[in-house]
Amino acid sequence: MKAQSFLPDDYRPAESEPFMNDRQLEYFRRKLATWKQELLDQSAETIEVLQGSARAVPDVADRASEETDRALELRTRDRQRKLVAKIDAALRRIENGEFGYCEASGEPISLKRLDARPIATMTLEAQEKHERRERVHRED
Repeated sequence: MKAQSFLPDDYRPAESEPFMNDRQLEYFRRKLATWKQELLDQSAETIEVLQGSARAVPDVADRASEETDRALELRTRDRQRKLVAKIDAALRRIENGEFGYCEASGEPISLKRLDARPIATMTLEAQEKHERRERVHRED
């Protein structure tokens, strides 16, 4: 993407700019790529730790504690895997020109929301409505 060459390191998207211009798209692309790389690095570290901790522990309590730690690490890694998939989807939306727009209403998602959660696919209002509906259906 051409925008990479002119994006200053201290750039932050502003409401005064045209929504999802090249600079904003490049900003979010970089933010997502950095986040993804951090998650992949953490996953690699988790794998190394789990492989290194695969030892026979004679004490039952210690073994149970180690298994609990291992299960927690694996759950965390699974959450990270799902998050990487959402990051990949957001990167695809950037490439397709769909990033930053609510999948429910088509309205622009606020820059503050996208900066806080760049994988967001809905405006705050649409997300709250979705969660309320989800809660109602879950209680049935």
